[in-house]
Amino acid sequence: MKSSIFTIVFLIIAIPFLYAQTEKTVVLKTATGDLEGSLMQPELNSTNTVALIIAGSGPTDRDGNNPAMKNNSLLMVAAQLSKNGIASVRYDKRGIAKSQKAGLKESDLRFENYVNDAKEWIIYLKKALKFKNIIVIGHSEGSLIGMIASQNINVTKFVSLAGAGQPADKLIREQLKSQPPAITIQSNSIMDQLLKGKTVENVPQQLSALFRLSVQPYIISWFKYDPQKEIAKLKIPVMIIQGTTDIQTGLDDAKRLANALAGSKLVVIEGMNHIMKPAPADRQMNILTYTQPDLALKKELIFNLIPFVSGK
Repeated sequence: MKSSIFTIVFLIIAIPFLYAQTEKTVVLKTATGDLEGSLMQPELNSTNTVALIIAGSGPTDRDGNNPAMKNNSLLMVAAQLSKNGIASVRYDKRGIAKSQKAGLKESDLRFENYVNDAKEWIIYLKKALKFKNIIVIGHSEGSLIGMIASQNINVTKFVSLAGAGQPADKLIREQLKSQPPAITIQSNSIMDQLLKGKTVENVPQQLSALFRLSVQPYIISWFKYDPQKEIAKLKIPVMIIQGTTDIQTGLDDAKRLANALAGSKLVVIEGMNHIMKPAPADRQMNILTYTQPDLALKKELIFNLIPFVSGK
């Protein structure tokens, strides 16, 4: 047994040296503007498999970066896939980076816009780029987007990386528990109304960044989805990956997802944080990794991800 495990690990480490890689820009045209992405693939790519990598919430670009933090996490995932003979496409969400011109007014944006964009990318990979096997990899909020987009469409496998395991309102309520009681009470009251599909005009100044009126329609559309119910609709192989030092989503989230879908594979990686890098549990030290673009991904992530995606 030890010998076979060593052989598998050796092959995973050795394979990257066998593949040179290329990257080119790909463009998905939509009714409201172009979405830009990057196709990274090994030059000797002999498979019909491609991974669609979906970024998380906020102004996160195709590489996993935002204006305040550069960590290159999703770029590194794509590079590791390519080094192991697997093509990938990652893209800037509408309104972000090179897809900025496709952005909608904040008051017009809905969670479904992101889901529909992911579906369109899947169709593009099939029809325009002629890939046969589509593996959807969703990170953070991209997990929920990806699992919904993978329903009732020709997707081969789905991977959730640090995905939430409960509706967004419950996540926000948990995150706000550390705030002063007055903030918690006001926030809960606002979210109670949003859950009913009602907007709230009089938002306290200290909560305007989170619940400003123009973003409330998006929040209402987002709150409607329960990740446990959505992942249960998938009829394809699913892998759920969660790090133990993730300060944004936790092991309970991953367990909720795994329990919701019989036959899914749960992978827990010790010492891996939300951006899939080695990090301690200490919050300040953990956050420091978010601005370290040269810090490598947790190697156990790659050891688990590559065999699942490639089917080997």
